Amino acid sequence: MKAALLAVAALLFAAAPLAVPFQGFDPELFPIPQDDPPVQPAGYAFAIWGPIYLWLLVSAGVGLVRRAEAPDWDAPRWPLIGSLVIGAAWLGIAQASAIWATVLIWAMLLLALMALFRTPARDPWLLRGPVALYAGWLTAASWVSVGLLGAGYGIGPGATGWAILALVGALATAATVQLRIGRAPFYGAAAIWALIGVAVANTGTASGVALLAAAGALAMAAATLRGLRGTGAE
Repeated sequence: MKAALLAVAALLFAAAPLAVPFQGFDPELFPIPQDDPPVQPAGYAFAIWGPIYLWLLVSAGVGLVRRAEAPDWDAPRWPLIGSLVIGAAWLGIAQASAIWATVLIWAMLLLALMALFRTPARDPWLLRGPVALYAGWLTAASWVSVGLLGAGYGIGPGATGWAILALVGALATAATVQLRIGRAPFYGAAAIWALIGVAVANTGTASGVALLAAAGALAMAAATLRGLRGTGAE
């Protein structure tokens, strides 16, 4: 049953952008419009959603057809189902409320991380890989949402300050997870991709943010390589 539910959740999640196209938060959702926020990666970086959607669909299909009764594949299913179901509704909510979108993307992240830590070492390309890529990108996206919310509501240090805080938070979270989970390089790869996207977006405009994001990408690469050498959560 859980294998079938996960397949349905993955289909709903992947179909959501077709029903509700999303090009990022509407700047006017915030009291202080966020037209070109330094915390946000360059537009090309969001292309990572294509591989995430496709890989999760393939994983859910294989799980349904070939691993429906496997206990090790079954362990991460409930939290992953929860994350994908929330994700299927997230796009519509994000068009109406940045606050609720931030709350829900953190719920998606926490459930995705729970699923990731339950994935087995077996079939890494079919289960741990897609879940890791999804959770890694969500880690960055969740902190971006925090940065947008803080800057958009005029709290504290302003847009650049919130970009720095979000980058530090994202790096600390991602490095901690990567070092604990061990051999899940696609988690680190997604975080690195996001950090490079932030660096590219701020090159020539906010050099401090760009340099911090680039340094964060290097640090995350080191954490990912270290994780590959160890066993982590395995």
